[in-house]
Amino acid sequence: METTTLTLGHSPDPDDAFMFYGLAKDLIPAKGFQFRHILQDIQTLNERATRGELDISAVSIHAYASISDQYALLPSGASMGDGYGPMLVARQKMDRETIARKRIAVPGTMTSAFLALQLWLNKPARDLNFVVVPFDKIFEAVRNGSAEVGLIIHEGQLTYQNEGLKVCQDLGIWWGEENNGLPLPLGGNVIHKRFSPDIRREISRILTASIQYGLDHRAEAVQHALQYARDMGRDLADRFVGMYVNHWTLDYGERGRQSIRLFLGKAFEKGLLPHRQELEFVV
Repeated sequence: METTTLTLGHSPDPDDAFMFYGLAKDLIPAKGFQFRHILQDIQTLNERATRGELDISAVSIHAYASISDQYALLPSGASMGDGYGPMLVARQKMDRETIARKRIAVPGTMTSAFLALQLWLNKPARDLNFVVVPFDKIFEAVRNGSAEVGLIIHEGQLTYQNEGLKVCQDLGIWWGEENNGLPLPLGGNVIHKRFSPDIRREISRILTASIQYGLDHRAEAVQHALQYARDMGRDLADRFVGMYVNHWTLDYGERGRQSIRLFLGKAFEKGLLPHRQELEFVV
């Protein structure tokens, strides 16, 4: 059988490694497809998606607003902050008005965390004092004084106390309180529209099967994911995986789709996005 090789971009993080364990280790049928895993940080993947470089990629929901002409959202692979999300941390607690005046280290301007920050502060990027820092260097930026506040994502949400920092605001909690308990949409998987709808659906089924395999073989999948668990032991890595690989990841469902529409819709209404988004899901 002829094999078609596809590029699959995702972050070198425990949750993505867990999600694609079944695929990476050939534990599920790939049905004539071979996947070349490309591991890069989410800001780089977002930027590559604007150029249409990868066949399939993890992207920020914020970034999807810039690539919806080229990519369709896959129904699985979501990262949703259900009662938690990106955090603003500092050496001491600060309120919203104080943070708005401080220099903030952010993990990338196309991340959903950065869009949520603008919504929370009710300020566009041009009115913020921020510096872009790789997500795993944000603690260092706050420690060395190059930023006074850090916007943390990934495992930093579980390890910030080890750095002697305090949470000023959890943006996932804020979003849920403001929007009837909806989760904060952070990331998703997309597939390029150059593929026919039938191929998109077939690839979607394969990726969903990989996520399901990890959930069904949790211990083995977490063990595989540990190689990407920076500063985390097994228990903490397992907890982190549970935050971002769960029922939302298998399928957004109507509430998940509603949350994405609301997130991007509010951003458009506040002038943070150039046009209102029409979401295109592979179904």
